[in-house]
Amino acid sequence: MPDHCPPALVPEQGERLVRADYKRDFRRREAAVRNGDSWKLERLQHFEEHGSASRDALRRGEWEEALRLMEERHGALLAEAEEDRRHGHVFHRVRVVEQPLTPYLQWELHSLRQQAQYGQRIRVVSANTLARTERAGLLPELVVVGGQTLYHVLYTEAGASEGAIRYTDPDLVGRWERYIKALYRAGEEMHTYFDREVSHLPAPKTPRE
Repeated sequence: MPDHCPPALVPEQGERLVRADYKRDFRRREAAVRNGDSWKLERLQHFEEHGSASRDALRRGEWEEALRLMEERHGALLAEAEEDRRHGHVFHRVRVVEQPLTPYLQWELHSLRQQAQYGQRIRVVSANTLARTERAGLLPELVVVGGQTLYHVLYTEAGASEGAIRYTDPDLVGRWERYIKALYRAGEEMHTYFDREVSHLPAPKTPRE
């Protein structure tokens, strides 16, 4: 586990992007990565995602339908994995998990397991191991793209996307990339965590959202 004091993030040192601008900027920068790695730190236990039929089914409380629709992504995931392979781009993700799982997180872990099958390198870190680190607050939602750009992704209290703050200072980007890498090294592989903690769970009780 890395040093319990993560690097500081000062909003005034970055550039605030509204949601649409963040999405465009992220896609452009990620598509430009060649022979490099990207790193994501995901901490919140609930997100309001839109544009996913599987997520919509979860919202309606239709668990089996949510999983069935998730399985239909195989072609898209295969194409994405092939593109990353051609570009030499490897995407890593650290997923912090609290127990008991929220309905959203139970659904997301099924999704992450599927993504891991297509080459994304995903590891799980228990929130219990971050107690010292998070005395002053939860770790932020972050993405480091190609070692050059750091996004602090912003969400409302309900988990809806609010865009991001973009940082490009090489020292700050490098320090956060090293921090996420250390979390990743301390984490557990997605497939072993899923098989032990998630695979046997019954359908979550999802309140209508």
